Amino acid sequence: MSVVADILDSWRRPSQVLRRHLARGKSEPFAFTFIVVFLIICFIAQWPEAARVTALNPEIPVAAQLLPRGLALLATIPFLYLIAALGGLAARAIGSRPTWYGARIALFWALVVVSPLVLLVGLVGGMIGQGTQLTLIGLITFVIFLTFWILHLRAAGQANAD
Repeated sequence: MSVVADILDSWRRPSQVLRRHLARGKSEPFAFTFIVVFLIICFIAQWPEAARVTALNPEIPVAAQLLPRGLALLATIPFLYLIAALGGLAARAIGSRPTWYGARIALFWALVVVSPLVLLVGLVGGMIGQGTQLTLIGLITFVIFLTFWILHLRAAGQANAD
């Protein structure tokens, strides 16, 4: 299936989609593509806020804002692998037994699943700017991400038990 179809399907049946991804077999390039997709969407989500800053202060061009933001996103890749490992350890502590690869897929796919909300956060930041609305939509996005991540970790543990 396409990524967009899998994202839509994950909002209805997150465990089944994750198990389908795990059934493809272990492939680090496949796992890494999830990070790349998420980071590209995060980068696109930065554009509205950068355009807002430029509209308010024309001396700061959009390109000068996007370069450091893009580099910062790339710098998160090792951190995401660390978070995936810590999530796998946490899942093992509460009784689930995902493989290390399953824990990575669980985190990376959860990030991709919430990417439409990341775009919404970017739009709110660009249209409204800093404030209660941006904080609220960011918090809702984070809670939904955590929910998907926990569901995916549990599904990865069940897939490993099968």
